[in-house]
Parts: sequence; structure tokens; C-alpha cells
Amino acid sequence: MANLKIIRTRIASVKSTRQITSAMKMVSAAKLRKAQDKIVRLRPYANKLHEILVGVSQSLVDVEEDNIYGKKRDPEKVLIIMITSNRGLCGGFNSNVVKETRRIVADKYHKQASKGNLWFMAIGKKGFEFLRQQKLNILEEHNQVFNNLTFSNVSVIAEKVMENFVSGKFDRVDIVYNQFKNAAVQNLTNEPFLPVETAPADQKTVTVADYIYEPTKEEIVKELIPKSIKIQFYKAVLDSWVAEHGARMTAMHKATDNATQMIKELTLQYNKARQASITNQILEVVSGAEALKG
Repeated sequence: MANLKIIRTRIASVKSTRQITSAMKMVSAAKLRKAQDKIVRLRPYANKLHEILVGVSQSLVDVEEDNIYGKKRDPEKVLIIMITSNRGLCGGFNSNVVKETRRIVADKYHKQASKGNLWFMAIGKKGFEFLRQQKLNILEEHNQVFNNLTFSNVSVIAEKVMENFVSGKFDRVDIVYNQFKNAAVQNLTNEPFLPVETAPADQKTVTVADYIYEPTKEEIVKELIPKSIKIQFYKAVLDSWVAEHGARMTAMHKATDNATQMIKELTLQYNKARQASITNQILEVVSGAEALKG
């Protein structure tokens, strides 16, 4: 009987867990639908803005010299921006970013790290906790940005990073985050943020569109470059935010299915144990009756 009580307790516990994971799955699915609309609308605009910037820069020879955000220097001082989530229960969403960051530090920026010239910016509590545990150089942490994720709030962070690059505090800035593909798939992305590339490597083969410039090419490019940088940064943060909801929905879906399967197995185990207990009781009654006859 003690064994039956333990099994009943486990079944009740798993059922309670399944209710929680099922509710979290539905909440994440609702948030995902709203967030997905934002990133779907933003991507064409960001891509077209970058396309225009590339076309203008190819037609203006002096842009590279005047572009303070495109100056390439030896990467003596590097900043890595980690974009994670504030909460867990989303599978390998955060651990993948942490692993990729470790790999980048070991393979790419080992010299900078040994000299103390490698700094980190955490967007999301999970990334900040990892950096704090490892006692790494933390420039800033912006965990509150997900409470009200808007372009104006994110652009403030981007402006600080841009100022640090222009002033020479950092020679290179990279971003590590999860890019949203669909509800079940997130692409782990490591991309350079600064210095910005205004033209592709194979620019000779790219057809430059014929634009009408007003007022001048130089003024337009000076306005487009900072705006394009902020848009790309906002897109990375928004991508990670949408990917988080997709990862959590998928994780909670799997957890709910696993709980359902466990309940079936425990119920079968309980029925077998109960049947064995009843059989033993019947045998005891029959044995007692036979003993009285004797």
C-alpha cells in the first residue's frame, strides 16, 4: 500500500506540472504571434535601408574616409554584446549564446582577454549572471529593455556603443544572439556590429541603383549610417526577443508531452501494483478459508 501511495503522489505532482507547462506554452504562443508580426515587418525595412546605403556609398568615393563608424583599426580593445533572456525555461536558448561567447573568446579574442582588453555588455539577466559568475569585464547591463521593447529605448543603448567606438574606447564590437527563423528553430548568430561595412566585398559585381539625391549624397549618407546602425541593433534585440518566445513555447510543448507520457507510464505502473495487491489479498483470503476447512 505504501508503494501505491507513492505512485499516486507522483501522478498528482506530474499532473500539476503539466498544467503549469501547458499554461506557459499557451502564454508563449500568444506572445510569439504578436512579436513575430513586429520582426516580419521590420526585416524588409532594415534590409532595404541597408541596400540603399550600399548603393549610395558605392557612388560616393569619399564616404569611407568620412564614415567615422566604418574606420577599421587593429582590434586591441573589443566589446562583445550578449543578448539573452531575463527568464529561463526556454531550452538551450541562453546556453547556446553562452557557449558561442566562450568559443569566440577562446578562438578569436584570446589575446585581448589575456590583456584585460575584452569587455562585455549584457542584454538579458541570464547573460549578465554568466558574466558575473565568470568575473569578466562587464561594461553595462540592460535587463530592463525587454520590459518595454521599443526602438527609442534600444537606440539609446546603440548610441552609447557608437560613442564608445568613435571615441576609441573599443576598436571592434560584436553581437552574439539567437536569430528567429520559426517557432521551433533559432539560428545562433555571431555578427560584427562595428566597424560597419557600407559595401559588400564583391561590390564590383553589384548593380548600383540610380537615385535622385536631395539635398546631397554626403548629407544623406551621414544621416543614413547612424540610422542604419541603430536599426540593425534594434533588429538583433527584437530577433532575440521573438526567438525567446519561440524557444519557450517549444520547450513547454515538449515538457507537456513528456509529462503526459510520464502520467501514462505511472498510471500503468499504479494499475499493475494495485492489481498485484488485490491478487495477494484474494490469495490470503483463499488460504485462510482453506486453513479453516482443514
